[in-house]
Parts: sequence; structure tokens; C-alpha cells
Amino acid sequence: MQTIYYGGDILTMEREEVPVEAILVKDGVIKKKGNLQEVEAAAETKGTEQVNLNGRTLMPSFIDPHSHFPFVGPVSRMADLSGCGSFDEIADVLRKYLEQKEFEQNEVVIGFGYDHTMLKEQRHPVKEVLNQITDRPLFVFHASAHMGCANDALLDMAGIDSRTEEVEGGTIGRMTGSMEPDGYLEETCLTLVQQYIAGGSEHEYLKLLEEGQEVYVQNGITTVQDGAASVLTVELCKALADQGKLNIDVISYPLVDNDPGKIFEANASYVKQYHNRFRLGGYKMLLDGTPQGKTAWLTEPYEGDEEYRGTSWYKDDQVKKVTDEAVRNNIQLLTHCNGDAAADQLLRNYKKSMEASPQSGEEEPRPVMIHCQTVRDDQLDVMKEIQMIPSIFVDHTYYWGDVHLKNLGEARGSRISPARSAIDRGLPVNLHQDSPVIRPDMLQTIWSAVNRQTRGGVTIGPDQRISVKEALQAVTIHAAYQYGEEDAKGSIKEGKWADLVILDLNPLEIDPMKLRDIQVEETIKEGETLYKKA
Repeated sequence: MQTIYYGGDILTMEREEVPVEAILVKDGVIKKKGNLQEVEAAAETKGTEQVNLNGRTLMPSFIDPHSHFPFVGPVSRMADLSGCGSFDEIADVLRKYLEQKEFEQNEVVIGFGYDHTMLKEQRHPVKEVLNQITDRPLFVFHASAHMGCANDALLDMAGIDSRTEEVEGGTIGRMTGSMEPDGYLEETCLTLVQQYIAGGSEHEYLKLLEEGQEVYVQNGITTVQDGAASVLTVELCKALADQGKLNIDVISYPLVDNDPGKIFEANASYVKQYHNRFRLGGYKMLLDGTPQGKTAWLTEPYEGDEEYRGTSWYKDDQVKKVTDEAVRNNIQLLTHCNGDAAADQLLRNYKKSMEASPQSGEEEPRPVMIHCQTVRDDQLDVMKEIQMIPSIFVDHTYYWGDVHLKNLGEARGSRISPARSAIDRGLPVNLHQDSPVIRPDMLQTIWSAVNRQTRGGVTIGPDQRISVKEALQAVTIHAAYQYGEEDAKGSIKEGKWADLVILDLNPLEIDPMKLRDIQVEETIKEGETLYKKA
């Protein structure tokens, strides 16, 4: 099967000296690009389909450099609290959800996406709020997924009471003047209810994974990440792959708390190579929380606080043990760092590990700092020195920019997600959505990186804006580089896979404020159409 695409703008993400008019795709691979006459001459005389773009734009499909693929489907089934502006609205959404869905006897009711900074009450909906909604076990996730609230029924089910000790790196909210839990759980303390909010059969999970896959495909994304994998999510992804139901490439990074060495050992054939579109990419480590929830670990206190600097998850010796293993065994390490103190901890220990185990140079491990919200210029210089990739959650500028200005002050808040500083140092910046924290919408992300406008309409850190071309590279060729797949994906080049997306408008030629209005018309993986807009 051969297909020629022509009749519209073609953005290759390569350094073309002349415009590309057409491309030829054969057996899932880009065989020829150039002017239409050259491409037609390269095609076989029979069995060639010609696709006229009719003025639309063709470019490489988007690559997700950090999200949580197995949870996108399940979250789509939860009560959607993302638009709620008050406790009353949260209660209304949850009551309607309870009316519409059938629940098993002890099944936990789950909502996802409230943001206390966007609520009229400016606080979390703790158990005194949730107890009034239902006597069923109920849990609501914060939009960051780093915190949430439970009602009394769930606290009782999980055995959380005044005698329950906090997990290191986390917080259990307490009623004023006592040790009685108020329902709020933060960071590592979420593990206290994890087994109760993760129910469901394998068959149900696999169906939810398929549903999540479709969300990515509809947004033009053909390579995704399981960015904090467990034994369960690895096995689920393998099962979906074995059934031939993975239409996109999935790369899994087991969490360091989940004994990733054993997962790698048990799945050696999946390490760094795909089987039915699934592979293991490396390890994932989390060092702190989120700046909007004031749990990111900072070197200077939060605005208005004399001492509070957020929360660290691990001591240096624990971090060094992980970085030693990663460097010694040439394993790619992805590390969550929102606060600059967390970034210091990662860089300090990774450098020590490199000094103790010099790289052979045969293969680059390409370590990644995930999120990079408050990373400083001196830290970016170190990242350049040790070739650490910044994967930036730049949509923070839109979704929480107003909150960052409040929590961090004007200087630090304006510099959130410093993509310009990273690019100016020659770092291969990529951009992500951390889905299901927000929808895997690359065009919204591009808009955020280019415009840096908050939900409140404030332009935040205009000096950190990047160009549309740079933002497009960040979600294509630079994201492919992070995975070591730049020779196969991320640009339109002869010999690469035909992973493509068709957009209704050319991002390079429209008002930058309209970038997020661009529509994905078609998503193509290795020459096969996975999605076409009705």
C-alpha cells in the first residue's frame, strides 16, 4: 500500500531549505519527500492512493514525553470535578454521578480534578463536606493527583484514625485541636487508601486502557508514557499488547518504590525494545510534590511563610542509591522535580554517581528532569553539563499561573516553566501534560508555551516565551530524542515511520492566540489512519 500526501502545508520538523510539497508513504515508512513531481515519480505505477490535503497541514504526529497512560481511561470514568468553583458545585456533580452510575456494595465513589485554588472557599473539600454528599466510601482527587480528600466511610474502610502515623513525605490532615483525621491526604499518604480506590477486574482495566488510548489518538499523539509504572500497569500494558490492541507505542517507567530492577529482570525482552508496541524505557523517581499545592520542595520559603519550603520525599542516601544504579547500569532515569531544592538534590547526586561510574560513551542514558517548574539558571547549566533533558509541564503557566504568582511571589512565579532559558542553553526541551492531570492536548500546550497567559488573563514571564516552531519541535523531534527514537520518529524524513497528524490550520501561520483552537483532523500511525474527525 502506497499513499501520496499533497495539496497542503507540510511541516517536516527538519531543516528544509525548500518547501516540501508532497510525501510518499509505503509500508508504514516515509519513502520520499520533495515536490509533487518527484514524489509521484518515486511511486509505483499501480495501487497508489493520493490524498489531497485541501489546504490542511501535515506534520509529524505528537509524542508524549510524560504522562500516566494507564490512568487516562479510568479518570475519564470518574466524576469530573475540573469545572467546579465551590463546594456546592462539587456536591452537585457527585450527586448526579451517584444517580447515573450503579455501584457495588463497597465500591468507592471517586471524583477527579477539583482545584482548591479555584474554589470559592479556597480550601480542600475535607470530610465535613464529603460526609454530607453520601454515606458510601468517597474520595476526591485534586487536579494534581498529589493530594485528595476522603469521607468518614472511606477513612473507616482504610483504618485511618487518630492513631494512624503519616507516611514519610506525606501528610494526614487533622481536625483542629486533635489527631482525628479530617479526610485530607497528601503525597505519600495517598498510599493509605490506594488499594481501596484501585478496584476492578483485569477485563475492566483493559477496556479502560483502550478508552484512554483513544483520548491520546484523538489529540494526534502516537507515542505515550506510563510515567510511574507498577507491576500491575506493566502487566496490563503487556496484556493489551499481546491481544494486538495497542495502536500506539507505549513506553513504561516503573516507579523506584516498585522495585523496578525486578520488573526489568522479569521482562528482559521488553527492555529498550518494543513487543507489539510496548517496551520498558527506564526508572521513574519522585522527589517532591506540586507548587500549586505548596508541596514542591523549595530552597526559599513560600511567599508569606517564614520557614515552610515544601516537602522532600527522600534523603540523599536514598536518592544516591537510585542514581548509582541508573548510571552504573546505563538506565534512563526520569525524576519528578517541581521545586528547586528537589532539582538540587537530583543534580547533586546524579553528578556524584557519574563521577563514581564514568560513562562508556557507547550509549547515552539521557536522564530527564520531569516538570522543572522552578529550576534555576545555574541548575540548567548543570543539566547542560551532564546532558540531562528538561521535560517541562508548561501548561502550569495557564492552569496555575495565577496561583504561582501568589504562592511564589512575582519573581519566582513569573519564571515558572522556564522553557526559554533552557532552550537558549541548547537543551533539547520537550513539553508534556502529565495526563490525566490535564487532558493530553498538545495544541493547548503549544499555546501555553508561546503565549504564557494565565487563566486570569495575566501574561506571566513573557521573557520565557518560546516560538511556535520551538514549541512544535518540543512535542515532536525533541520528545523523540528523549526516548532515543529520533532516528525513527519525530520528523518527516525518508526512512522514518509515517507517524503523522493532519491539522485544519498551519500553526506557523495563524495568530498565536488561536493556536489552541486548531483541530486535529486525522491521526496516522505507521501509515494507518487511527482517527479521522467526523
